[in-house]
Amino acid sequence: MILSALSFSAMQVVIRLTSEIPTMEQVFVRNSFVLVVAFILIRHRRGSLFGSSRQQPLLIVRSLFGFLGLITLFYASSHAPQGDVSILNKLCPICVTLLAVTFMGEKLARIQIPALCLSLIGSFIVFRPSFDSNPLPLLAAFLSAVFSGVAYTTLAYSKNKVDALTIIMYFSTFSAIASIPFMVGNFVMPDPRQLTLLLLIGFFGSLGQVFITYSYRLAPASGVSIYNYIGIVFSLLLGFLILDEPIKLTSVLGGCLVVVASAMVHLNNKKRQKLTSTTTYHG
Repeated sequence: MILSALSFSAMQVVIRLTSEIPTMEQVFVRNSFVLVVAFILIRHRRGSLFGSSRQQPLLIVRSLFGFLGLITLFYASSHAPQGDVSILNKLCPICVTLLAVTFMGEKLARIQIPALCLSLIGSFIVFRPSFDSNPLPLLAAFLSAVFSGVAYTTLAYSKNKVDALTIIMYFSTFSAIASIPFMVGNFVMPDPRQLTLLLLIGFFGSLGQVFITYSYRLAPASGVSIYNYIGIVFSLLLGFLILDEPIKLTSVLGGCLVVVASAMVHLNNKKRQKLTSTTTYHG
C-alpha cells in the first residue's frame, strides 16, 4: 500500500504537468499502458486474461466502480482546489473499512478507530480545505472516494477467487475501451514532451495498480487501507521537489499525524501476529 501511494502520488504530479491534455485522454493512456503491462505478465505466466464466466460479475463490478472513481477524481482535480479534492478523496480508506466490516465480516480492531480519526484530522490539517468551490467538483471528489471504496473492497473479496493480474487486465481493458467514446471528439495530439509525460502517467499508474491490487489481496482491507494516507506525505514532498510548492508547518504537522496513525496500526498488527503465532506454537 505504501508503494502504491508513492506511485499514485507521482502519477498525480505528472497529471498536473499535462493539464492541457483532456482528462479522458489521460485516462485512456494510463489504462492502455497498464493493459499492455498486464498482458505481457499474464502471457509470461500463461494465466487467464479475462477470467472465467463465473468470475465476470465480480470483475465487472470492480472495473465499473474503479473506472467511475478514476473519472470523478480526474474531473475534481481539474475543477476544484487540490486541498478540497484531496481531503474528500481521502475518505476512500474509511469507505473501504466500513464496507469491509459491514459486508465482508472483517473485525474492526479497537486501535483502528482512533487511528482512522487521527488520519482524518491529519488530512484536514495538511490541506486546510476552504470548501468555497463549485459544489459539483466537490461532489465528484466525494463520489470518487465512494466508488473507489467499493472497487477496493471487491479486491479484498476476490482473494483466492481471481488472479491479481487478471483483475488488473480486466479493469484496464474495461477503462480504456470505455474512455474511447468520450475521447474521440476532444482528442489533442500531444507533442514529444506531452507524450513522454503521458507515458509516465501510464508507468506510475501501472505500478500503483499492481501494488494496490496485491495489497488488498494479501491483508485485511480494513487494516491495510489506512496506509493509503501515506500518500499525503509523498504528495507534499513531490510537490516541493517537482512543482516547487512550499511545505507549510501545518502540512508537516498533519503529515506527522498521518505517520503516527499508520505506525499505530502497524505496531498493533505485529503484536496481534506475534500473539497468534505464539498461541499456535503452544497449542
